Amino acid sequence: MRLDGNKIKEARKLNGLTQEALADLAKMNLRTIQRIENSESVPNGSSLNLICDALNININDVVVKEKNKKEIGSFIINGFFLIILNFVIITIFGFLIVNHEATYVSRIGGLLLGFFIPVFIVLRTQKMTRVERMLKFGFGFIIYVIISSFKVKFPVLIMSGELPTLLIFLGTLYYGKAFFNK
Repeated sequence: MRLDGNKIKEARKLNGLTQEALADLAKMNLRTIQRIENSESVPNGSSLNLICDALNININDVVVKEKNKKEIGSFIINGFFLIILNFVIITIFGFLIVNHEATYVSRIGGLLLGFFIPVFIVLRTQKMTRVERMLKFGFGFIIYVIISSFKVKFPVLIMSGELPTLLIFLGTLYYGKAFFNK
């Protein structure tokens, strides 16, 4: 835990208190208040509670949260995993639908996967917001739709089943939570 002494000093000045008055209200030594405001020492939990009560502020307002290296490493690993996952999903759909030798059976399989894969993702990520889910698991499809719309004519996208499958996938990711709310 790291404490921001400047926030305590600002709160003290906003309340119109001197360091001595704060020390009296918090039942602490004046030198202790000076050390805390200068960030020379970190008070224990009870002392911090007394100071915050005297200043009528929340403890969370003066405590500085630090990001761990583990959190940053975890963020990088999760991002890498999501990129790989999106690439794998796009490859599966590309193989099932976009392939010129794809039969109607594989295209129907692509449509079914376009519904059931996002349903599984929605089941596993119900605490995520719709937009967060779309950005994490659907950004590969969004990029794919944009690129393929420039590369291939629009009627070909519809007739091949590519655009309907992609829209089913993205729509299920976005609105999928509505299936499970009741």
